[in-house]
Amino acid sequence: MKEKNMEIKNISVIGGGTMGNGIAHVLALKDYQVNLVEQTEELVNKAVKNISANLDRQIKKEIINLEDKNRTLKNIIAISGIKNIHAETDLVIEAIYENKDAKLKIFNEINNIVKQDSIFASNTSSISITELSANNRPEKFIGMHFMNPVPVMQLVEIIRGYSTNNETFNVIKELTLKIGKIPVEVFDYPGFISNRILMPMINEAIYALMEGVASAESIDTVMKLGMNHPMGPLTLADFIGLDVCLAIMEVLYTGFNDSKYRPCPLLKKMVAAKKLGRKSGEGFFKYA
Repeated sequence: MKEKNMEIKNISVIGGGTMGNGIAHVLALKDYQVNLVEQTEELVNKAVKNISANLDRQIKKEIINLEDKNRTLKNIIAISGIKNIHAETDLVIEAIYENKDAKLKIFNEINNIVKQDSIFASNTSSISITELSANNRPEKFIGMHFMNPVPVMQLVEIIRGYSTNNETFNVIKELTLKIGKIPVEVFDYPGFISNRILMPMINEAIYALMEGVASAESIDTVMKLGMNHPMGPLTLADFIGLDVCLAIMEVLYTGFNDSKYRPCPLLKKMVAAKKLGRKSGEGFFKYA
C-alpha cells in the first residue's frame, strides 16, 4: 500500500520582500494558513500592504474578486521576529536576500523552534541546498526557487539537496501543483538550471556593452527582435537587481572554478556605485 505524503496546512514564509510577499500571496490565495515573518513590525506590515496592493491589481485584471482578496488577507498572520515563528508550522520557506551565511543563521535558529517533522525550503536562486541543509534536517530540506513576479510566473524549480528524501520532494511537488505552479525537478549544482543559463547570458551582454560592441538599447533590441525574448538582458538585469546578478555570478564562478563565469568588471563597478537597476532608480537604464 502506497504511503500517503504528509499534508501541508500551516506555512511560515521568512522574509517579506519582493519574493517573500509574493510567495505568501500565492499560498494564502489558495487557502493555506501563512505566517509571514519579518525582522520588525514595520517591515512585516509593509509586506502585507504590498500583498494587498498586488491583490488589487489582480482584481483590476479580473483574475480574482474582492471576496478572494479579503479571504487571502485573512489567511496571513504577520509575525515580527524569528523567535516568534509558529512552532507547529508544517513547512518553512526562507525567502531572504541571497547570502549563504544569513540563510544558515536563520535555519540554525529555527531548527530548535519548529517541530521536528517540519520541512525546510529555501527560495535561493543559486546557493547550494546541500550546504544550507548540512546541520539542519538534510533529508527534509529542499529548494523552492520561485520566479519573479511570483503571482504571475508559473515555474518553480524544486531542488534536491544531496540528502533530500523522496517524501520531501513529493510533498513539495504536490504543494507546487496545488497552488497552480509548474514544478521542475533540479539537482543541486551552482545556479541550478535557470540562473546557470540566464546569468552568463546577462553577464555576456554586459561585457558587450563594456567593450563598446553596441549601446544598451541596441543589445536589448537584438535579443528582443532577433531572439524573441520578451525583455532584453540589460533591462532584465535592472529588473532583477544588479547586486543580485553579481551575487549569483560569484556563486557560479566560485562553485565551478571556471573563468567563463567571471563577473564582468562593469557589473562589479556598477554595484559598487549603487547603480542597482530599478530599485535604485538607475542601472543600465534610468527609471523615474
